[in-house]
Amino acid sequence: LASSTVHDYDIVLEILVINRTPNTLANLTVELATMGDMKIVERPQAHTIGPLDQVTIRASIKVSSTETGHIFGTIVYEDAATREKAYVNLNDIHMDIMDYIRPASCTDEVFRSMWAEFEWENKVAISTSIASLLGFLSHIVKSTNMTCLTPHDKTEKGSFLAANLYARSVFGEDALVNVSVEKKDDNDGKLAGYIRIRSKTQGIALSLGDRITSVQRGLPETVKAQ
Repeated sequence: LASSTVHDYDIVLEILVINRTPNTLANLTVELATMGDMKIVERPQAHTIGPLDQVTIRASIKVSSTETGHIFGTIVYEDAATREKAYVNLNDIHMDIMDYIRPASCTDEVFRSMWAEFEWENKVAISTSIASLLGFLSHIVKSTNMTCLTPHDKTEKGSFLAANLYARSVFGEDALVNVSVEKKDDNDGKLAGYIRIRSKTQGIALSLGDRITSVQRGLPETVKAQ
């Protein structure tokens, strides 16, 4: 059983290891590897676990930029009776970019300046079951922890909507999003268009694009039921 706690730049990983065998497990340790901009700063210590005993193993990981990351682990131990070495591969732990994104605001002039300056762009085609233009925009804003910089009248009845969204990461990185969506009569009333993401770094552009792709298709069931 593994759990992770995120404190801005630091991830504390706790792994509960239970020995369900009648033998003592010696030199038990967890070998960790990371993918993404993460560094293991405190590796787990080795332990000896008696029969039917348990131990919680901790590790500390430093995060240095906003991008989706993965932590991989393998439990390695020796059977004290047979001296045989054994390996148990753990399921990888997925770190969510939303742990590092915070809503922020800026002027239209600053947004346009950064939009022209930032070189990394990710373009996501809109594919959703949401029928309302404002409903779709609200869903994207809420699902990405961003601030909508473009005011909209909730009573407007147009067939096209454009909006700029902005957020900053806990590392001071800027994330810019432009939503351009329309309701097409020749597409059974479904929404179509594109969401463009721009940032200084490739990691945040790709990770935010993956986030939008995963959440854009529809509202959660709990929201629909309200």
